[in-house]
Amino acid sequence: MNATTLPASLDLATLAAAYRAGLKPSALFAHLHDLAAADDHHAWISLLPRGELLARAAALDAVDPASLPLYGVPFAVKDNIDLAGLPTTAGCPDYAYDPADSAVVVARLLAAGAIPLGKTNLDQFATGLNGTRSPYGACRNAFKPEFISGGSSSGSAVAVAAGQVSFSLGTDTAGSGRVPAAFNNLVGLKPSCGVLSSRGVVPACRSLDSVSIFTLTATDAAAVFAVAQAFDAEDAYSWPLAPHGRRFPAGAPFRFGVPRREQLAFFGDAENPALFDAAVARLTALGGTPVDLDFSPFLETARLLYGGPWVAERYHAIKDFIERQPESVFPVTREITLGGGKATAVEAFDAAYRLKALKRRCDAVWQDVDLVITPTAGLHPTIAAVEAEPLRINTDLGYYTNFMNLLDYAAVAVPAAMRSDGLPFGVTLFAPAFQDLPLLELANRWQQDSGLPLGASGQPLPTSEIAAPGVPDGMLRVAVCGAHLSGLPLNWQLTQRGGRLIGAVRSAPEYRFYALAGGPPLRPGMVRVASGGAAIEMEIWELPAREFGSFVAGIPAPLGIGKVKLADGSQVSGFVCESAGLEGAEDITHFAGWRSWLASRSQA
Repeated sequence: MNATTLPASLDLATLAAAYRAGLKPSALFAHLHDLAAADDHHAWISLLPRGELLARAAALDAVDPASLPLYGVPFAVKDNIDLAGLPTTAGCPDYAYDPADSAVVVARLLAAGAIPLGKTNLDQFATGLNGTRSPYGACRNAFKPEFISGGSSSGSAVAVAAGQVSFSLGTDTAGSGRVPAAFNNLVGLKPSCGVLSSRGVVPACRSLDSVSIFTLTATDAAAVFAVAQAFDAEDAYSWPLAPHGRRFPAGAPFRFGVPRREQLAFFGDAENPALFDAAVARLTALGGTPVDLDFSPFLETARLLYGGPWVAERYHAIKDFIERQPESVFPVTREITLGGGKATAVEAFDAAYRLKALKRRCDAVWQDVDLVITPTAGLHPTIAAVEAEPLRINTDLGYYTNFMNLLDYAAVAVPAAMRSDGLPFGVTLFAPAFQDLPLLELANRWQQDSGLPLGASGQPLPTSEIAAPGVPDGMLRVAVCGAHLSGLPLNWQLTQRGGRLIGAVRSAPEYRFYALAGGPPLRPGMVRVASGGAAIEMEIWELPAREFGSFVAGIPAPLGIGKVKLADGSQVSGFVCESAGLEGAEDITHFAGWRSWLASRSQA
């Protein structure tokens, strides 16, 4: 195959362009199989046989690339997720079994046209954040092989960074979908818990596990997420994707939390503190206002994951196997897992009560900020350092990640900088559950601003926008013109429902404006007219859709909510008035706004 026909990068936009230009999947996958087979990072545990892989690819050669959302897209599957045709080992050869069916999430990707190369290396039984706890070899970093790749989804991240696949599946219980992303210059989506089915996944902590996605770009993560997510009635932990909340489009202000300086930890690293400060500055430049955050309840929550009875879930997942064949389990993994068998029911309830109280404290931050930024990891150690102190360093790696699923938040790890030693540095953006798409949209803006190359390839980031169909929007906009304006008596009805001011606008010049009889509070009425109208000053507010009904229910006659035409010709839901309610009203159209009329009254 002529190398010039190969795409320079396997990001979805570049790959799709190559297919449109005539590249055939069979030719691409012949090259990728050779590339993966020659990998020296210990990224792979098993590959599909070359003949089977090329047969799958050749079946697409005559298919229209536009007919499938992930047409001919190569991907990798962490080896604790079932892929029919290859054994599932969970990083333990003696545990291996041959699944009859692929995991639900894998099946959805296959149906969309994606083709798997094989199964990737991991910290055994997904226990670890470093990628060294595997009998298949410590997975080496894509940039500098003497450094860790991050775990447990180590091979999944390295396969993407090394240009062997376009995306990969991992799992994330304690940070395994984020730390490897940071260490390999990738986007790592840790979805809201339950929106990707975990049926066909070997559990680590079943109540907390989340299938994760590694990609080169945030737009790719959104595209894969749109295909992979779906409610699975046969998975007891599956949830339908609920409408998301606030988005972060260009030009719209937002507030983001930053851990207090004394609560940041970099574990002796001299360069990462300044890189994190630069990341905060970048997010500010994208329209954010930083807010100091008391990070202590998040840190206390994080300590519950391994310091509390949730380790018992790891023991429960492989109880029969580890009791029967303890020598088959990697030493560090065996020590951690068997420790989980000592937890008592009383300790489990104590921890559950403590988590409930901590979540109340952590959730309170969402009254003040829209998202939080942290380093993804404070340090990036070598393989030798982790092997010398496996438990301490692994704990350090989870400082910013271990709390996430306990609190049921959505998170996206994004590349932030390249260090002077040639290693990547990354940060994580997180927000309440179901904020996956808004976080990815912001991550896309972040990547476009950063100018960092893709993975370890050095290829430039393509310009693209996120289009994720099927993800419902949970916010509505309403135009207000009177006592609901900022600082006026009824504004609390918006702010207490989580409303956010979008900006000041004017209506189209088609409205008569009246001060209605009665009060307090004094109320205006806008009536659309065919002639003799004026452009009225208004504010646009954004409300969570779940709060909109109660807001509307409290509006008294003759007012109501209808469509208001704005000066730019667009329409938005807003306050309108029945003409029958104008008896005794004062026509104040010439003031063109409620505040101007109120000011005239005070002067009088």
